[in-house]
Amino acid sequence: MQREIFMRRVTALATILLSAAALPVGAQGWRDNMALLVYSPRYFGPNAFPMPDLHGGRVGSRIEAEVRGEYHYYTGDRTSNLSGRFFYPFVKGRAGAEISFIYKENYTLTPETRDERHAADTQSPVAYEGDIVISSFFQLLEGHRALPDAVVRFSLKTASGDRLCDARFTDAAAYWIDLAFGKDLVKSAGNSFLRIQAMLGFYCWMTNDVAHRQNDAALFGGGLTGGYRRFTLSSDLSGIYGYENNGDRPLIFRNKLAFETGNNILSACYHHGMKDRLYDTYSLSYTRCFH
Repeated sequence: MQREIFMRRVTALATILLSAAALPVGAQGWRDNMALLVYSPRYFGPNAFPMPDLHGGRVGSRIEAEVRGEYHYYTGDRTSNLSGRFFYPFVKGRAGAEISFIYKENYTLTPETRDERHAADTQSPVAYEGDIVISSFFQLLEGHRALPDAVVRFSLKTASGDRLCDARFTDAAAYWIDLAFGKDLVKSAGNSFLRIQAMLGFYCWMTNDVAHRQNDAALFGGGLTGGYRRFTLSSDLSGIYGYENNGDRPLIFRNKLAFETGNNILSACYHHGMKDRLYDTYSLSYTRCFH
């Protein structure tokens, strides 16, 4: 009898050990940490909270398909990914729709960052994809004399991103509404121009906080875009200012140099993160335009 009891205990212990070994590294018990995750830009990966671009108050008139490679650097997290974007205009450039997505994100966390974020692993043991953002644009004003161009944008981020256990994507929906303005300060017949632009809006995302199921934030930005012949250089300072003040107030200083030839655009970008945006981002992209 005692021998049967002993063998049952040995068998149960072996089953538990084998089951734990079959799980991915760090996966054991990660669900216990879900309540500890802080749903804010400071404590998630660089692509978890997309920062809306400053498009200058005009709806594009061309179909655009873009592919971009990005590298995000922070002392505790090094991330690389591919991303894509497709824009389609309607009603002669007065309205448009856009879809963008993150593809093949890879990352390496330091143990300190893993522990700070309550993540399971320092690297992903499996391949995974990111979120999808769907946006619509509507031209409200076309600048005449003292009036600026103005566009309203509605955007929705899906909950399709993976690796919540490593605080890479939130597995929760988000949306934002913004109004963008733009006005040419200088414009010449030789395709040279200088344009000022600004953005104001509202940004909202779902959280895991029982008391506050969502976080609301003001969305803002301002910058300049200059063009000379085939080159365009743009710089802006943009951010969101969250209600919770739990790492939800990131700022980004963005710079983009683009060269256009025919229907092709090559771009290089550098983004410097400030406050709750911990990353510096470097990217190269290719855009194909269709008339």
